[in-house]
Amino acid sequence: MPNLSLFPWYASEGVVALAWLLYNAKMNFPRSALVQSLLVLLEDYALRYPLEASVGKFREFATSGEALQGKENPRRHITASTWIVNPGRTRVLLTHHAKLHRWVQLGGHTDEGEDWRAAALREAVEESGLTGLRLLQTSLFDLDIHQIPERKATESTPFTAAHDHYDLRYLVEADDGVELTVSEESHDLAWVELPRLGEFTNEESQHRMARKTPIAPA
Repeated sequence: MPNLSLFPWYASEGVVALAWLLYNAKMNFPRSALVQSLLVLLEDYALRYPLEASVGKFREFATSGEALQGKENPRRHITASTWIVNPGRTRVLLTHHAKLHRWVQLGGHTDEGEDWRAAALREAVEESGLTGLRLLQTSLFDLDIHQIPERKATESTPFTAAHDHYDLRYLVEADDGVELTVSEESHDLAWVELPRLGEFTNEESQHRMARKTPIAPA
């Protein structure tokens, strides 16, 4: 059984303070502890979504001995993202990705030794400027494996071969009336009404998250 004392916020569900997670993002956790915590998350996810086939592939990657975090591994990386909804759970925040040129949820690479949830929240803050993010559940909201196409070298960026992103996704709430800050990684940001999601993306995993989005509490 993993030593959950290394990750005290795993002991309880509910809202976790952003400041606490961002603090832990600056800590360098040992690989063994990160792998153990990931396996705990995956086991919980498999119990809640037994029909989703990606869990086994995540387990294989987690225990493969390959580099999981950062961009060192040429074949695949574990990334972390957030499905950010408004308090009414009627809208989701998407970014028009500058490199992919499509609308996606906010997220990106995890840094070496970084906690998975803290990485997702860090990326959300960096890509939106929002500081009032509220993590709605400490467990995984969704999992997805998708290929990132190769990118040709330019004067400012090196060639990047096609590779897979194993994405850990978390459900987060934010006030949709707060001003957003578009980062250099985005062309734009937009709060999208969930019924209009198909006007922005045909990506099945995003529509799956829309279907999973819980109704706002009364």
